[in-house]
Amino acid sequence: MHVLYVHQNFPAQFGHVAERLARRPGWKCTFVSRTADGRREEIERIPYRLRGGATSQNHFCSRSFENAVWHCDGVYEALKARPDVRPDLIVAHSAFGSSLFLRERYPGVPVVNFFEYFYRPHGPDTDMEFRTDLGWPVPEEKFLRSHCRNAMILLDLNNSQLGYTPTQFQLGGFPREFRPKLRVIFDGVDRNLYHGHGEQLRPPVGSRGVRKIAGVSVPDATRIVTYVSRGFESMRGFDVFMRAAKRIAERFPDVVFFVVGSDKVEYGGDLAYTGGKTFKEWVLSQERFDLSKFVFTGRLEREHLGRLLAATDLHMYLTVPFVLSWSMVDAMSCGAVVLGSATPPVMEMIGDGANGLLANFFDVEEMAEKAVRVLRDPAAHRPLGRAAERMIEERYSLDAVLPHHLRLYEDALALGVRRPGTS
Repeated sequence: MHVLYVHQNFPAQFGHVAERLARRPGWKCTFVSRTADGRREEIERIPYRLRGGATSQNHFCSRSFENAVWHCDGVYEALKARPDVRPDLIVAHSAFGSSLFLRERYPGVPVVNFFEYFYRPHGPDTDMEFRTDLGWPVPEEKFLRSHCRNAMILLDLNNSQLGYTPTQFQLGGFPREFRPKLRVIFDGVDRNLYHGHGEQLRPPVGSRGVRKIAGVSVPDATRIVTYVSRGFESMRGFDVFMRAAKRIAERFPDVVFFVVGSDKVEYGGDLAYTGGKTFKEWVLSQERFDLSKFVFTGRLEREHLGRLLAATDLHMYLTVPFVLSWSMVDAMSCGAVVLGSATPPVMEMIGDGANGLLANFFDVEEMAEKAVRVLRDPAAHRPLGRAAERMIEERYSLDAVLPHHLRLYEDALALGVRRPGTS
């Protein structure tokens, strides 16, 4: 079985599944992405390049589609130059290096698409997603663009044999007529990344001495709070976290906040409102913060991130109703006590008081109160982290979800291939 994975980035959502399958007898996995050529384990990586993209001359609402088409072109041309690549199945991220043109390159090969999000211009979550609480006006063209951003996704929904999405929340955003074609299968947490070689990353409660965390010496009595986000932005509640952290430090001074991520905006239009500042700079300019309490680590390699998440007394995760970040699930996999925003994607995995804690996204006081309660008695709250870890192991680990991925692949192969629009 030769599976061709297509994604703009490597390893993204597919790398750990591909590595696991490539070790099995009779399996071959190839990965097409914009990253450099080469091999990782038994996976051949084929790079593609963009020959064009959207410009200011394109209509604002059509730029996402224009860029997606150029990714389709890049993927097609890269594989056209490799006639030796003959897959049995294509698995691709919809709109991120889309598989759309590969139907012509491999006319008899089934396609499985990973669908991450379906954009809606209006609905109960829209104002929160646009963070209108910040007083930022939303241009009308943003609502209009939402209709067009689904263009490639709709083409892939029609073109693929089957598809999947990680959570019930994400599935619920897709049009009802396409949902029978989609399954809910989580990406899968490769717990070996954090617990490899049987090493126990989590220190025992009440361990003595100074801990070395992310290169910083932390006294044993000092509590650790973590926040992880690929970019510091409003959609991931960086501003809410900072305001809550300020109140936490005022009530529990012996604390240090490790903030992991990049000072950039990955999602949303924050930079249109910050007057030339990054969102982090804008947030820090809004009120005074004791920055001696914060360690901004930048991005961390997974091994170092795992050590930090295993050592934390509390992990805080906030998001508007959007794609769930891996960081929250990683923290749960490491046995961290997670305080999350009571928003649909988070509530799907965390039950308040069962395997974590929840607080209203906008209620900084509630967030600070629950955080301080944990910091005053971390041992009493450790069972929440253990329950979270068990849930990840049983339901969301790579071992747990891999059979579901395999069944999806098998079912796509069994369906065979028909041309879109035919019966």
